[in-house]
Amino acid sequence: MGGPDDTLEERIQGSRLKAWLLLEANRRVIAAILLLGFFLALVALIELWPQSLRPILARSDPVETMFQALTTATITAVTLVITINQLVLSQELGAVGDQRERMQAATEFRHDVGEYLEEPAAPAEPASFLDRLIGASRTSAIRLGEALEDHPDEDLRDEIDEYVDDLVENAEEVSEELGDAQFGSYDLVSAVVDYNYSWKLYRAEYLQGQYADSLDDEQDEAFEQVTDVLQLFAPAREHFKTLYFQWELTDLSRGMLYAALPALVVSITALVFLDQPTAAPGATLGVQNVVWLVAAAASMVMLPFVILMSYILRIATIAKRTLAMGPFVLRADERTGGDVDADRGDWSTDD
Repeated sequence: MGGPDDTLEERIQGSRLKAWLLLEANRRVIAAILLLGFFLALVALIELWPQSLRPILARSDPVETMFQALTTATITAVTLVITINQLVLSQELGAVGDQRERMQAATEFRHDVGEYLEEPAAPAEPASFLDRLIGASRTSAIRLGEALEDHPDEDLRDEIDEYVDDLVENAEEVSEELGDAQFGSYDLVSAVVDYNYSWKLYRAEYLQGQYADSLDDEQDEAFEQVTDVLQLFAPAREHFKTLYFQWELTDLSRGMLYAALPALVVSITALVFLDQPTAAPGATLGVQNVVWLVAAAASMVMLPFVILMSYILRIATIAKRTLAMGPFVLRADERTGGDVDADRGDWSTDD
């Protein structure tokens, strides 16, 4: 019985290009693509307009109106940046009591993981920490398969074999991805969201409940070990995902601030020099030079906004696909197989 796809990119409906644009690509590359598309679209639309731009400049002030609006919008964007920074910093600010509670919670969680892994202390580096948890889930799944290999119910043995094979394969793939992942990069988040723990946790609980009457204490304990380690992985993944979002929002804020000043300079310069019929005489490649300049200036002013768009596309995609924590499934999948309601035949996943 097949389950939903494990990797986030496989669960995104659409082409491989869509997954690359939303998740994999460098955000600066996406911003450059969006900016180039905006520039070319603006040139094309102005050229396709029934009337030439220069006569329009002679009798009205469309360029001045446009760049006045863009100047105001850019200043508003800077205010937005400050708001984003305040949001990020608010997560780090607090009274000493609040900070102590956060520290105690993090320490207790690492201690719990260290005890489960039977190590003096859980790894401090995020990729190693998550890798050890995934490795522990793989080990517990193998032990589950061994505990049930002599079970008299052939249907249960078949389902457990498929469950174990799926979990082990997914765990090994994600562990390989985590090998070179560094915190702050998309590689780390990409690896851990590819471990579809929510489905694995739900499926283990379902099988244990479905066949509860035929399981002995050892087999029940094997199921518990699988669910315990998956329950430890869930908050760990959410914690590092949250830290990654804060990291990305900080980079976004800095990028928008860097782009805001040149955008304002270009916008004000365009207000002064481009709102004249005699501006930029001549043509290049069959297009009036004033059209090239207006489109280039407008595109430059749009730089803070395309930076914002490029970052938010990835953050929103990850957030939408990983909303629920634990054995909850939010998104219906078109694949056939198991389900939230085991008799319906529709797989779902929160990711």
